Amino acid sequence: MPALNLNNAEFIKSAANPNGFLRTDEPCIIFAGKSNVGKSSVINRVLNRKNFARVGAHPGKTIHVNYFHIDKKVYFVDLPGYGYASVAKTERERWGKMMEAFFSDPDRIDLGVMIVDSRHKPTKDDVTMADWFHSTGCPLVVVANKTDKLKKSEIEPNLKLIAETLSLDESAVLIPFSAEKGTGRELLLAELMKVVK
Repeated sequence: MPALNLNNAEFIKSAANPNGFLRTDEPCIIFAGKSNVGKSSVINRVLNRKNFARVGAHPGKTIHVNYFHIDKKVYFVDLPGYGYASVAKTERERWGKMMEAFFSDPDRIDLGVMIVDSRHKPTKDDVTMADWFHSTGCPLVVVANKTDKLKKSEIEPNLKLIAETLSLDESAVLIPFSAEKGTGRELLLAELMKVVK
């Protein structure tokens, strides 16, 4: 497994529309999740950095695709959060068009990392996002965040419900995770490293 210096991480650009999407031969790991699911916190935990991926004070405000270059070997691509109720319909439509454009080119995606809330059944928007990932044929890792908020006895049944709701097959990886405590970080890191050349 190639070594990856996670401290060598830099923000490259924000794309506000499909013209800004990055073209690269390096592997791209795509992070997606609902507005308040803790996506930035998961990325920050993976990199062991406090505020690298900005944690938004207002969920649903980021309608940009953010690119981070990790050790000049791999890109972390942070998709805009979805499913925040108070976002105007026009913004939701813009998000939908942007995501359609993004997922229309499967070559852009080497690995999908979808973050869901381990405490709840995945939403309709989560199912749509999982379907988009499935449609590309790329490997998918589902990170069930916030397990620190669950009782031990709740984790297994909740993971089962997530797997069923998102139609995960045997090849999909489902990781119980806590951005707060760091649970699951090593497992997730091992999956991310599989696409690093």
